[in-house]
Amino acid sequence: MIEYLNGQLIELNPAHVVIDVNGVGYFVHISLNTYAALHGQRQVKLNIHQVIREDAHLLYGFHTTDERELFRMLISVSGVGANTGILFLSSLSVNEIKLAIVSADINRLKSIKGVGLKTAQRLIIDLKDKLEKEPISSDIFNLPNNTVREEALSAMVTLGFVKKNAEKIVDKIMREDPAKSVEQIIKDALKQM
Repeated sequence: MIEYLNGQLIELNPAHVVIDVNGVGYFVHISLNTYAALHGQRQVKLNIHQVIREDAHLLYGFHTTDERELFRMLISVSGVGANTGILFLSSLSVNEIKLAIVSADINRLKSIKGVGLKTAQRLIIDLKDKLEKEPISSDIFNLPNNTVREEALSAMVTLGFVKKNAEKIVDKIMREDPAKSVEQIIKDALKQM
């Protein structure tokens, strides 16, 4: 099995990357979280989960080992395939998914495309005990100024951007510089959208 790939980033798309490792190009499926983390990089290292099927050998890449481990937990649940696992990690952060499962937030889990009530319940039943043993730090609750965050998000949604995408970018900007004003956050977010 392939543990990781370390090479030159040849192609970067929201759903996949192509990495050149010693002259061999690897097509790797990624989440939006990994896509955001790789933006602007030329040399990358991705943690890999390999799926071997009768008709295909697929590679799924993750920026962090935490993201890969959560992906593996998610796909261990009956009814959750690799594509749904990637959708989870594209819609919510690792900590948000863990928090939703541990707190049995069925509505949050059902907000993921392709996840219904039964799958959400199965995720909670199968993974809650495992995840309760792990520390969960919810970065969103630790942001210094939630009012500024909410105003910036509201403005982005009003401008026509999808809230989940805007949340990721606004949170990233606020982590980098918590002292930014709403206007500065919006300007920076527009450059990254």
